[in-house]
Amino acid sequence: MRIGEVARRTETTPRLLRYYEAQGLIAPGRAENGYREYDEDTVGRVRQVRELLRAGLPTRLIVRILPCLSTPRENVRFSGVTPETVALLEEEHARLSARIECLTRNREAIGAYLTALREAGPAPAERAPDREPDGAAR
Repeated sequence: MRIGEVARRTETTPRLLRYYEAQGLIAPGRAENGYREYDEDTVGRVRQVRELLRAGLPTRLIVRILPCLSTPRENVRFSGVTPETVALLEEEHARLSARIECLTRNREAIGAYLTALREAGPAPAERAPDREPDGAAR
């Protein structure tokens, strides 16, 4: 399938798909005319990349962990994993955990505030200054 179809199906843009390719996140084939050709697996991979990006992972880390995520865990071979990759994953795990804790605290605070607002009932409406029909003040 062509780049426009993948962009449509993944709710991205062709430019973003070319960026993913440049980052090593996807690897389309090439037609004789040089056009990119994508298979069905690419659609799933792009969606997976977007989810990881929304979770806050940087592309430099995503490119390292994608092979592990696209293989069933019981078939994963951990040969070739560098200590640097493990350290990056540990740092990212700690960063995400801290972010989740912060978001959880904020969600709870907002929830408590909403509960207090609901219990207090509706606030009295503020009165605007009396105005003439043309918008001029009286």
